Amino acid sequence: MTEVEVSVTELAEMNDDERWMEYAMTLALKAQEEGEVPVGAVLVLDNQVIGEGWNRSIGHHDPTAHAEIMALRQGGNAVQNYRLLDATLYVTLEPCVMCAGAMIHSRIRRVVYGAADAKTGAAGSLMDILRHPGMNHQIEITSGVLADACSEQLSAFFRFRRSQKKALRLAERAAQTGETTSGNSAE
Repeated sequence: MTEVEVSVTELAEMNDDERWMEYAMTLALKAQEEGEVPVGAVLVLDNQVIGEGWNRSIGHHDPTAHAEIMALRQGGNAVQNYRLLDATLYVTLEPCVMCAGAMIHSRIRRVVYGAADAKTGAAGSLMDILRHPGMNHQIEITSGVLADACSEQLSAFFRFRRSQKKALRLAERAAQTGETTSGNSAE
């Protein structure tokens, strides 16, 4: 392959990565609408969606109901195999250890993520499970695709959550102060 052909191939893959990451971001909005941390994932094989997911741990009372796991489960059902060879998983946030382990077991070829996660990221930030030499399967990683947009989606969600908690605390204090004032004036 010539250098020009490689560049055209890489450019096409980059454009696909952005397109699929945008799709994953729309799935993250579904999580947010359900009161979940907005993380979305889409599993693609031969340029076709075979699985999609968004965080559902809270609503499903299931600590394993991360976006990636939901997409992998759907993908396994779609191809009727737990091996998802040659598939690519697009996810808005760097996978955690649990999700990275599931990806290794599923034998996906590649994971593409948006925002890095310094606290729990298992694809290079905190640790790199997906390319650990001791693992029986190595997964190609592409990081930082639409990272700013993915990070902002998460940051906006947590800013909103913090403002809700602050408003609740203020309302509770006001109610306590109102009760105390009412109680004092009644005496």
